[in-house]
Amino acid sequence: MPHDIVRLRNGLRLIHKETNSPISHFGVLVNAGTRDEASNQMGLAHFVEHTIFKGTENRNAYHVISRMEAVGGDLNASTSKEETYFHTSFLSKEYPRAVELLSDIFFHATFPEKELEKEKTVVLEEINYYQDSPAELIFDDFEDLVFSGHPLGKNILGTKASVRKMKRQGVLDFIAQNYTLDNIVLASVGDISAKRLLRLCEQYFGGYEMPQTNRKRTPFTTYKPDNKFVRKNTAQTNVVLGNIAYSITEDKRVPFLLLTNILGGQGMNTRLNMSVREKKGMAYAIESSYTPFSDIGLFTTYFGCDPHNRENCVELIYKEMKKVREQKLGTMQLYYAKQQFVGQLNLSYEPKLTEMLSIGHAALFFDEVDTIEESLSEIRDITADEILEVANEILQPEKFSMLTFE
Repeated sequence: MPHDIVRLRNGLRLIHKETNSPISHFGVLVNAGTRDEASNQMGLAHFVEHTIFKGTENRNAYHVISRMEAVGGDLNASTSKEETYFHTSFLSKEYPRAVELLSDIFFHATFPEKELEKEKTVVLEEINYYQDSPAELIFDDFEDLVFSGHPLGKNILGTKASVRKMKRQGVLDFIAQNYTLDNIVLASVGDISAKRLLRLCEQYFGGYEMPQTNRKRTPFTTYKPDNKFVRKNTAQTNVVLGNIAYSITEDKRVPFLLLTNILGGQGMNTRLNMSVREKKGMAYAIESSYTPFSDIGLFTTYFGCDPHNRENCVELIYKEMKKVREQKLGTMQLYYAKQQFVGQLNLSYEPKLTEMLSIGHAALFFDEVDTIEESLSEIRDITADEILEVANEILQPEKFSMLTFE
């Protein structure tokens, strides 16, 4: 079924895919995240995500939480550098309950001062958790190293000092600046007709006037490779190395996604896992990832190892990257790499929540959504020459930054 984007009478976008599953998913996706915070707002996007559930004009915090859980549903949210998602999963017959609740949260949240003070403590404990988890913390610190001085380098959670200073008015100001008509998409995957869902969304979302945004994001243009060593006194050395990469709008992002999967994606048969873990036994965890943002991207490789093996692991990683820069994939190598990636993509859509968030994300940034068949076709069309080209543009060791916790 095509993913058609329709607009409510107030201009709000709605994207839906009808399924016959007993479980459905509905979300409000906002094109606003950590990079949209002012210098005095560190962690505010994430704090909004936490506190928007703490009571509305119609419900207290307990009733907000219980509304979906009482019928076996789930209510959740997440914040990233550029987006904030609010979503619920539920038995398909509960669509009216789900749409009404998210509308109530979105338009009528009250952010009570007492609840905000309690939630500060929760976020402070979340910060403590990450500080005690070097394998998690190192990714945030690496982004700070790469995007030094730029909003993309900010920690999503903020700092303890910034969290303690947060006020209700700051929350309201951030919402007013960023939760605007052109920054919001309603997304749905579930067992309801598009016509009936549109009626529900018109009823609960369509009656609110919403302003357009004047927000402009500052592009990142000042990358310089950097190396940093941090003493952590941990039993295991944690290392992240990487480079800036393609933005979400660049065509080369697709072959680079495939290349990232070949190097260190989900499978146990990735080149880095086979070289560093399976053949040499030098690391328990090794993985690569690529995150495209609206104006730039970030490629990283992470591994954890015994401190004595750190330099050997880095050498092996660069050796594998050299191979993909210099040796074009053979016909069968490329075929099986595509087959694996296509299979992983299909499996990732098996939880329909992932599909709902994915089509909503595409609607936010492109105002159009490819079908899964179109996405798979784009992967199957990738050539060995394209893989070689992106490898030589991004996987150059002299362009890499590296952060070490040891």
